[in-house]
Amino acid sequence: MDLDDWLAHCEHLHPKTIELTLDRVAGVKARLGIAFAAPTIVVAGTNGKGSTCAMLESIALAAGYRVGLYSKPHLVHFEERCRIGGASVDASALLPHFEAVEKARGDVSLTYFEFTLLAIASLFAAKPLDLVILEVGLGGRLDAVNAFDGDCAVITSIDVDHVEYLGTDRESIGREKAGIMRAGRPAIVSDPVPPRSVIDEAARIGADLWLAGRDFRHAGDRQQWTWSGRSTRFSGLGYPALRGANQLLNASGALAAFEALRERLPISAQAIRTGLATVELPGRFQVVPGEPTIVLDVAHNPHAVAALALNLDQMGFFPRTHAVFGAMRDKDIDAILMRMAPLVDHWHFTDLPAARAASAAEIAERFVALGPKGQAATVATHATASEALAAAMNDADPADRIVVFGSFYTVGGVLENGLPQRTGRHAA
Repeated sequence: MDLDDWLAHCEHLHPKTIELTLDRVAGVKARLGIAFAAPTIVVAGTNGKGSTCAMLESIALAAGYRVGLYSKPHLVHFEERCRIGGASVDASALLPHFEAVEKARGDVSLTYFEFTLLAIASLFAAKPLDLVILEVGLGGRLDAVNAFDGDCAVITSIDVDHVEYLGTDRESIGREKAGIMRAGRPAIVSDPVPPRSVIDEAARIGADLWLAGRDFRHAGDRQQWTWSGRSTRFSGLGYPALRGANQLLNASGALAAFEALRERLPISAQAIRTGLATVELPGRFQVVPGEPTIVLDVAHNPHAVAALALNLDQMGFFPRTHAVFGAMRDKDIDAILMRMAPLVDHWHFTDLPAARAASAAEIAERFVALGPKGQAATVATHATASEALAAAMNDADPADRIVVFGSFYTVGGVLENGLPQRTGRHAA
């Protein structure tokens, strides 16, 4: 079986796509005997997880450490979920670990996410790593990643999302995120206004809670920024290569995690500077230069879209903005459309290759029904994200911009075969 065969196999083992319990995955993990010798950082949150993980990885790599990073979902290729030494692993390296999980699970039905996490964790355990970074998928307390004990927990911004699984308010959702904390171990909270439930849970279990603004803080001007923690200070730092208004919050949390682990994983100021300057993360306010400018962002909930809108406002003047958008049906699509409507002149809604996705026609109908400011914008629907982008490219002038946002399937769909040749109607 090749990797595609294994992934197809994983999709049919369990009747549900998501089942938030830990017993099954923890049991198979124990049979496999998976244990990490390296310090492990577990990262949860509503938004900012991917950026935080990318900065943790980049800084540690710049310090000369060998890093294993698990993240999800992927944009184009499954192997993106498993990085060692800063690069996605080859599919062939994963095959024996898929086989090991299949043998160990017996008659236990694992979801796609549980099975693939265990395979990647098995690979990490077999490698001589200096640091393991695990990105939580959904929530924290009952996410499969929580079967692994982190030496340090990082909780990024918390907002309302996945309400059918996590609750309808920040307090409920914060309680679920707080489930990754461990007694006596550092728990970094980079959300500047965390729900009370996070603080209370840390006190209940006896975690070493690090709060933004109390245990670590940052400040800066237009050229540089400064970070200070409980016993360390870094000044004259360059801004992270990742764009966006919230990246200093994510970088600040990452530096707090390194200070908390400094005895096992010392990091120099030069490694921090190099790591922040070279960090990359496709699809997070990724600006692709050229004519027209293309912006790629996997913002798929109101909180992330508010940050996207702020970042777009700060980009400068563009005569027109064309948007390519597709999302899952369970997202707050109305709030997303209302927030972006004042910025968008031409909408290109797209179908997505997922059963949970809202169709392009559904989204267009909801947009028209909302009648938001900017309703005069044109609306078109498309069968695929790549077709939507091609249509936007055809409509756009060289000085315009195109914003591709929403689900990972939306951004991944336009990246799958590479960005199309940009030939705006009036391009030379």
